[in-house]
Amino acid sequence: MGLLYYVSYFSVLAAFGFVTLSLASGLLYVSELIEEHSRLAKQIGQRGIYTIILLHVLFYFTDSLPLLQTVFSITCHVVYLQNFSYTWPLISLSSPTFLGSCALVIADHFIWFFYFSRITHEARYARAYRGNGLKAPGFTEIASFFGICVWLAPLFLFLSLSANDNALPTSTAEPVSPSMATNPATTAPTRISLFRSIFSSSFGKLPGVRSRQDANEGIIAPRSPNITRGSLPAQYSHPPASPSLAPLAPPRSPGRPRRVLVFRAGQSRSQAIVKFLPSKEVDRTGLVKLTNRTVKGCLGLISVDNDIFLAVVTSATEIGNTRPSAHEPESVARIHEVGFYSLNSSTWDDPLLSEPTTFGPEAVDSSFRESYTTTSVFEHPCLPLTKILSSGTFYYAMEPTWDLSSRLAVRLARDAASSRDIGTFDERFIWNEYILRSLLDFRERLDFHEREELDRCQFLIPAIQGYVGVFSLPLRAPPTDGAPTVATLALISRLGWKRAGTRFNTRGVDDDGNCANFVETETVFSTDQHCVSYVQIRGSVPLFWEQQGLQTFGQRIQITRPHASQPAFERHLVQLMEEYGMIHAINLLGTKENEALLTNSYGQHLRMARSALGDNLDITHFDFHNIVRLGGHETVIKNLPKIESVEDHVDKFGFSMCDASTDEIITDQKGVFRTNCLDCLDRTNFVQDILSKTTLEQYLNLVRREWTTSVQLWSNHRELWAENGDALSRIYAGTGALNTSFTRSGKRTLAGVLSDATKSVSRAYINNFQDKGKQVAIDMFLGNLSDQRQVTIRDPIHDTVHEALERRWAEYSTTKKATIMVGTWNLNGRITGESLLPWLFPRDGMDVRPDILVLGFQEIVPLTAQQIVQTDPEKRRLWEKKVMDNIERKPGRKSRYVLLRSEQLVGTALFVIVKEELASVIRNVEGTSRKTGLRGMSGNKGAVGIRLDYYDTNFCFVTAHLAAGHSNMEERNADYRTITDGLHFQKGKTIASHDNVIWLADTNYRIDLDNPAVRAYAEADDFDPLFAADQLRHVIDTGAAFVGYEEGPLLFRPTYRYDVGTNNYDTSEKMRIPAWTDRILYRGPALDLTVYSRTELRGSDHKPVFGIFKADIRIVDTVKKAALSQLLLENIVSTEPGENLDEKLASIALPDTVGELPPPSTDEKAWWDTPGKSLPLSVLEKPRSDSRTSRRRPWRSLSPTTSDEELYTSALALQAPLTPVPVGTRRPPPPPPRSGKESKD
Repeated sequence: MGLLYYVSYFSVLAAFGFVTLSLASGLLYVSELIEEHSRLAKQIGQRGIYTIILLHVLFYFTDSLPLLQTVFSITCHVVYLQNFSYTWPLISLSSPTFLGSCALVIADHFIWFFYFSRITHEARYARAYRGNGLKAPGFTEIASFFGICVWLAPLFLFLSLSANDNALPTSTAEPVSPSMATNPATTAPTRISLFRSIFSSSFGKLPGVRSRQDANEGIIAPRSPNITRGSLPAQYSHPPASPSLAPLAPPRSPGRPRRVLVFRAGQSRSQAIVKFLPSKEVDRTGLVKLTNRTVKGCLGLISVDNDIFLAVVTSATEIGNTRPSAHEPESVARIHEVGFYSLNSSTWDDPLLSEPTTFGPEAVDSSFRESYTTTSVFEHPCLPLTKILSSGTFYYAMEPTWDLSSRLAVRLARDAASSRDIGTFDERFIWNEYILRSLLDFRERLDFHEREELDRCQFLIPAIQGYVGVFSLPLRAPPTDGAPTVATLALISRLGWKRAGTRFNTRGVDDDGNCANFVETETVFSTDQHCVSYVQIRGSVPLFWEQQGLQTFGQRIQITRPHASQPAFERHLVQLMEEYGMIHAINLLGTKENEALLTNSYGQHLRMARSALGDNLDITHFDFHNIVRLGGHETVIKNLPKIESVEDHVDKFGFSMCDASTDEIITDQKGVFRTNCLDCLDRTNFVQDILSKTTLEQYLNLVRREWTTSVQLWSNHRELWAENGDALSRIYAGTGALNTSFTRSGKRTLAGVLSDATKSVSRAYINNFQDKGKQVAIDMFLGNLSDQRQVTIRDPIHDTVHEALERRWAEYSTTKKATIMVGTWNLNGRITGESLLPWLFPRDGMDVRPDILVLGFQEIVPLTAQQIVQTDPEKRRLWEKKVMDNIERKPGRKSRYVLLRSEQLVGTALFVIVKEELASVIRNVEGTSRKTGLRGMSGNKGAVGIRLDYYDTNFCFVTAHLAAGHSNMEERNADYRTITDGLHFQKGKTIASHDNVIWLADTNYRIDLDNPAVRAYAEADDFDPLFAADQLRHVIDTGAAFVGYEEGPLLFRPTYRYDVGTNNYDTSEKMRIPAWTDRILYRGPALDLTVYSRTELRGSDHKPVFGIFKADIRIVDTVKKAALSQLLLENIVSTEPGENLDEKLASIALPDTVGELPPPSTDEKAWWDTPGKSLPLSVLEKPRSDSRTSRRRPWRSLSPTTSDEELYTSALALQAPLTPVPVGTRRPPPPPPRSGKESKD
């Protein structure tokens, strides 16, 4: 027996551990250990490979392995060793060693696979036909060899890839970028430690870095010697800062500012006090410096963990001038590092400022890497935000004279005052609007001269996320002039934030019409004569769809609200048409099952939308993958522009062009292409590159035909689009884009194929295991978390208005009654043939027509091992069809119902069904699940939740299947706690986040009486003794579970357990004790339970239970709310000294006319033609006509720092739920313009 035989015993145990780790997500934990303990992991990896090489040598002698294969395998491991470079654990996915490793591991695998296949085949042949006992390795030995000598080292490298997603910021050395292509001094990109990047200013300017100011005093704070620091470790013992900050506004022009911005924490955890004082009024004695970094500007204020942090840019590099032909520069800077400084506490001050900073960069980097394996006692609460903002994907305009967030045609259409106002921007693309809003409002309240001085400092930075690249290149001049024309080609991609997130966590559209991965990409080509702008957009298929669970290379897609997508779909298209004009969609999805499902639904929704929105909307379906499979990428480049619908719209849309000397718009783009694939990354970027080139060629053929043959122009164009694809893909999917090698070179190479394969594997890992944490950080930065409060700047007047509005909510809101039918049923894995109408409409004689039906099922599939491992959704679909068919067959039905949302976890399923007319007013519908079986690893037990907003009232419905067993009460209590703590919706929402919660569940709580007694009481309908012994009632009374929940009176017999098909309690051998296992519990001020009972269906061993609720639905009238806010503000401002403000405000009442509208217009008669029927002026007020002005989000419009005039106009700009117009109808013409007093801006 060789050595391999004995090693195989160890390998069996290792394989068992590997499988166990895989099931328990332990591999993710291992990857995190590699990242946290990189120095030790590097040593283990290197020594492990040396050990594997030694094993190869030993196996060669002891097991007679072939020499050539052994030498090749040893060579492979030598290449693997090269990945452990000085940058470890950061591995470049495009480095030759990594790409070579990917190729070699595949080759190594097949070489040994064919070898062992051959010798085992020969051994079988010899035993069968020759009768000799030729010995071949067994399965365990072969598997052990592959696990240790072939796959172990590559697996270790693959797990280390997690460090690439959590990478520390790059150095301030200027990265290679198309924007710097003409600068020979540009250095290659280097990734260095955070320690070095923090202290780079101490080492002098790194090559390529351009500072945006020459004089700056950074951020300083007063000493606080009274703060106790004894509890902090030694490295944190430095001069602390008190809860205040005084950053000097950094000038971007020579000289120091005469004023200082002083920040101080307010009384509440989300309120700050900000003052803009003359510099001489600030006492600087006793101040300490909080950072040595050069502050480029401020991104805003954010509240995290009860502390308020000031976010400042500490490192940025200039990309270039996107339009040199403009009268003033339009330069862009890329953000590399952002620092967060607390206003409340000195705990998070820079702990390294007190240490010596005289040593060089190499010493700093070495010092940092020594400490990289040491876990810090404290982790900065803003560290996830720092990673996102320091990823190199955020940009800002370096001059105050132009707006990076708006495309060229929009900017040129503005007046001179608006174009220089930093508060004028396209708020769809300003990612820090949430944290910057309070400072922008503070700026608006300054007087003109103070505001001008603050703007001159350019301290406030509106930032976009996406990509900006710039190339300058010479082009052939006319024969009359020998000097070449210098042209500039720029590409600007602006990623929308309104439905921001990562690949598998954010898909489709939301109820407001915002779609995931929405990007506006603008190609800008400028010369000394013209500047041309061409705009395209991309975005996820605007339907309600998502991908849940572990996603590999086969995409599992679920359209979650197939019957309720049309309103949101049309909202999205209306917004695009208002913004861009005509829309032509290019759908690149293929014919695979899941992609075909989206394609068919997309086309169906678009056909319905065209009947309402007109012919300015069209679509082209282009199966990208199929075309590439048949003819290669060259076929796409050749055929796509020649498709008739695409070619026609390229000509119809045109491009925007302005005169370089006057900025006068000559032509304007009439529409845009909206391109999508599944992720809107690789295929989409490839096609948009083609459309951009096609349109640019159109312009060049008109003005200078010879430029179309410029090799450098199209090379730069390809490079820009390749970089654009990589940048957008890293943001959304965590890796660079696929197909970029072809985009850059025009050829498909082996290196490109291997690179794409590596990226696909990395995406699968990152998107499944790391993106959830990144999604939480994104939601925190955007203010989307349910428990998050926006930082406000103290303003007593607006604070008083806000408090008064909260007290008087009844004056601007109304309530309507709604009926909610809730039912729960354990199906025992069966499908019944009996009618469900007695359960769905149990009080039909009482004329009860529910607005919402919520149905919870348990054991919708048999709880077998196969179902637990891979749930079959077919049973859920069958029950969906059965329920909807029963509703359709209801006699005398007056309303049509649609399935709003369904969700499944193995055998637990939840359906929400609503009246069709309510689908447009029920918003933010989300589903989620939580496993509780086998300590949270198995879905045989668990819960499913669906939450929604019905007008302005939120609901959460939870169906669950808790632990079984008569005596397992503590396990059921533990399951309840696991569900309440672990059932998470998007944006940090939990069950506790909701005002109204209903549980409809098989709780499995039993009755603590003997079997004969329970049966006797039940048969006699004597429920009091049973209720007294009910386990669920006991845990509620003792506070062990379901604290705060109510239940209706139990006036029906126990629902468990029956002989199937009868009304007889269990007569099987086990003779289970009857119990009320199926229960409905609720809490919430809007809920009133009117009926609670069961239905006598016999299709399962449980009886279905139902409850009917009357709910008060709150509807906020935003116009009345804004009008009341404005009225309160005017009265507070006009209050005389000595006047009682409380009495004055109490006497204020809204006019009866506010919010009232005249009868709707018809084709024959309009309301404005009726004498005396004009609307009050306050109702007709409109926001300023410049649609690109920052538009406030209405749900945050009550910020004390937001002026009430803005509240009022924002409320008027809110879009009502869209109702499609039937075919053949026309909307009435708009009202005539008003004469007399103009509406306010």
